[in-house]
Amino acid sequence: MFKWLHPYAKPETVYRLCGRFYPWLMLSGVALLALGNIWGLAFTPPDYQQGDSYRIIHIHVPSAIMSMGTYSAMAIAAFIALVWQVKVAQWSVTAIAPIGAVYTAIALITGMAWGKPMWGTWWVWDARLTSELILLFLYLGVIALSGAFSDRQTGAKAASLLAVIGVINLPVIHFSVEWWNTLHQGASITKFAKPSIDPSMLWPLLISILAFKVLMLALVCLRLRTAILQNEQHRPWVKALVEE
Repeated sequence: MFKWLHPYAKPETVYRLCGRFYPWLMLSGVALLALGNIWGLAFTPPDYQQGDSYRIIHIHVPSAIMSMGTYSAMAIAAFIALVWQVKVAQWSVTAIAPIGAVYTAIALITGMAWGKPMWGTWWVWDARLTSELILLFLYLGVIALSGAFSDRQTGAKAASLLAVIGVINLPVIHFSVEWWNTLHQGASITKFAKPSIDPSMLWPLLISILAFKVLMLALVCLRLRTAILQNEQHRPWVKALVEE
């Protein structure tokens, strides 16, 4: 059923595809990030309740969304690695995990900075914050497991298994503000009806979210290329690449 995907599972093919897309993704991501943040930080009006402190959403919201989106991508790669034993998917798990961990850390740090003036404290054991912290621990667990065994294959399988199991935390993060009484505000831009945010604030935020996504793809391409070279260094095509 997925025979058309088989050529794209070859390490050499993936390496060359990532090399082709990486410069464009990185340039686009940096440009979008600059546009979204300059627009959002300098030109949008202050919020009627939160004043200028709300502007941190242009970093906090995209990083929080991408912390979950990146984990979803990692879990899909882990599932493919476990079920179909695709080597590139296995390497993708370890390539993606540090990127997701950084996004999660940014989301937590900016959330704390936002919470201090809004809630009067840096941290509360709020359902959304706690489940996001668990997400960071899951990323760190995947990173740790991938290098915890002398047999690299065993470590990769253990990391992939944890990545798949950890998916259960994603709906908890997303729906925590609806399932429990939390301090964290509800959804602002993911409502099916009308987003509860003014268009002058919404558009730069959407651009910033897109920027974080494109940058994630660029960084995955970069890290996956490195992982392929490390794992395929004995292959003739890698030796030929080094000699060029």
